[in-house]
Amino acid sequence: MTAAIARAKDVISIFKLRIGVTIMMSAVAGVAVTPGPLPDLWRIAVLGFAVFMASASAGAFNQWAEADLDRGMKRTAGRPFATGRLKPGTFWLAVIIGLLGVSVGIAWWVSNGWAAFHTFMGAFVYGIVYTVWLKRRSWTNIVVGGAAGSFAVLAGAAAVDPSIPAAAMILTIVIFLWTPPHFWSLAIAAHDNYASANVPMLPVVAGDRLTAWVILAHTATLVCLSILPIFYGAGAVYLAGAAVGGALFVFTSIRLVLDPGRKRAIHNFLASLLQLVLLLTGTMLDRVAGVWL
Repeated sequence: MTAAIARAKDVISIFKLRIGVTIMMSAVAGVAVTPGPLPDLWRIAVLGFAVFMASASAGAFNQWAEADLDRGMKRTAGRPFATGRLKPGTFWLAVIIGLLGVSVGIAWWVSNGWAAFHTFMGAFVYGIVYTVWLKRRSWTNIVVGGAAGSFAVLAGAAAVDPSIPAAAMILTIVIFLWTPPHFWSLAIAAHDNYASANVPMLPVVAGDRLTAWVILAHTATLVCLSILPIFYGAGAVYLAGAAVGGALFVFTSIRLVLDPGRKRAIHNFLASLLQLVLLLTGTMLDRVAGVWL
C-alpha cells in the first residue's frame, strides 16, 4: 500500500496541479471580466476544468521533456521523471497528448472553437515554445512563455465574446507581464541551480541586480495596467483586489532592488502569487457582485 501511495503521489506531482489551479482561475476571471451575458454556471465550471487539464498536460510534458535537465538541478532533482521512478517513455507522452486532446475537445464542446483554440495554445506555448525551443537557448524563455497563462484568460473571455473586448485584453496583458517577474524572482533565489545547469535565465545572463530592476519595471507596469479595467466596467471589488495586491507586489519588488538576495527574492515570489490571487479573485467577486446586487 505504501508503494502504491508513493507512486500515486509521483503521478499526481508531474501534472503541476498548483499551477493548474491558477491557470483555471485565470480562465474563470477571463469569463468574469468580459462584458456580456454569462454562460451557464456549469459551462463555466467545465471550461475551467478543461483549461486546468490542458495546463496539467503542459506541466507533465515539461517534466517529461526536461528529465535530464532536472537531474542536474538540486531544486528539481527529486522529480519522478528525473529520478527514474517514472520512466519518461512513449507511454507517458501518449498520456500527455491524450489529456491535452480531451481538454481541447471539452473546451470546444462546452464553449466554442475560439475557447478551444486558446486552451490549446496555452499548453502549446508552455510545452513547446518555452520548454523545447527557448528554455535552454535564450533568456527570453520566460518572457515568451508568459503567454501560456495569458491564453487561459483569452479562453475564458472567448466563452462570452470571441472578439475579446478591451477589459479582457487588458487582463490578458497583465497576466503576460506578471509571469516574468514571478519566475525571475524564483530564478534569483535558485541562481546557482540554473547557472550549474547552463540554463540562461535572466539572473544568470544579466546578474541578480539588473534582473531586480527589470522585475520592478515589469511589476510597476502590470500593476498600473491592472487598474485600467475600472474604466471598462469593473467595479470596487475588482479595484480593491488589484490595488492591494499590486501595492504589495511593488513594495516587495522595491525591496528586492535594494537587496537582490535570495531571501527577498523569495518574498517577492510569494508576493507575486498573492497579487495574482487577489487580482483574479477580485475579478470574479466583482462580477458576482454585479450580478447579485
